[in-house]
Amino acid sequence: MSSLTLDRVDKRRKSYTWLFFLLPSIVIMLIFFIYPILLTFFYSFTNLALTGEAARELKFVGFDNYTRMFQDPTVRISIWNTLVFLIGSAVIGQQVLGFLIALLMKQRNKTFRRVIGTIVLAGWVTPEIVCALCLYSFFGDDGTLNAIITFFGFSEVTWLFTVPMLTIILANIWHGTAFSMLVFQAALDDVPNEIEEAAVVDGASKWKIFTRIIIPYIKGTITTNMMLVTLQTLGVFGLIYAMTGGGPGNSTTTLPIFMYNQAFVNYQLGYGTAISLLLLLIGIVLSLLYIRSMKE
Repeated sequence: MSSLTLDRVDKRRKSYTWLFFLLPSIVIMLIFFIYPILLTFFYSFTNLALTGEAARELKFVGFDNYTRMFQDPTVRISIWNTLVFLIGSAVIGQQVLGFLIALLMKQRNKTFRRVIGTIVLAGWVTPEIVCALCLYSFFGDDGTLNAIITFFGFSEVTWLFTVPMLTIILANIWHGTAFSMLVFQAALDDVPNEIEEAAVVDGASKWKIFTRIIIPYIKGTITTNMMLVTLQTLGVFGLIYAMTGGGPGNSTTTLPIFMYNQAFVNYQLGYGTAISLLLLLIGIVLSLLYIRSMKE
């Protein structure tokens, strides 16, 4: 066999080496990610249910679940509530507050960073259901917040009934801000001090340093963190369910809450999977928008 042929065989063997190392990851992704999505997609076109005649005989119903979904006024309410909750607690709340805390901690002494970081991290490391119970106790009729305002002579407020959406937004901000703080803190620490010092020497104000140096330098981090907290917030279920259960009425019924009610309370799994695919579609669209903005 000529040396040229041996070289070709060796190159071909090397070209398939990467597949050998990636094979376990590919198999795991196929089993635990791709297969469930395909199965969910299939069930969304069926009358799958947990009880009744549909539970005994699975039937293909075509686009009936999707037609029902887009004709259901509760779906439109859930989409609106999801967007309000997403923008309020993730896009504005966690992103802005996390960035401000990280900026506050920039170039501070270790004691200050340790104390503030521990306080903020306490909410993040707390399990979601525990966080929900803590905030429920805070906003409840006999909770801490009403005890504070009555101490100063004001009347009690039924926060979970009067402003339920605001309560779950604040709860999610408290629970998830630490993640954004850690991401931005790492990004701000990577901004070279020499650039900022040179800008100060050139007479740049703090505002110009912030807008012309810091923001452009961590622009990629801002977009990446925005995408991560958006996807995380889209799937928030336990926090809302434990605090309000989606109520009063449908005022805090987001898509995950509505999907759960249809699938496991009303036992309509086919309809519930169709709603889950709508939630997946929203996440994909937002992710593509973020990725496109990163490229630009």
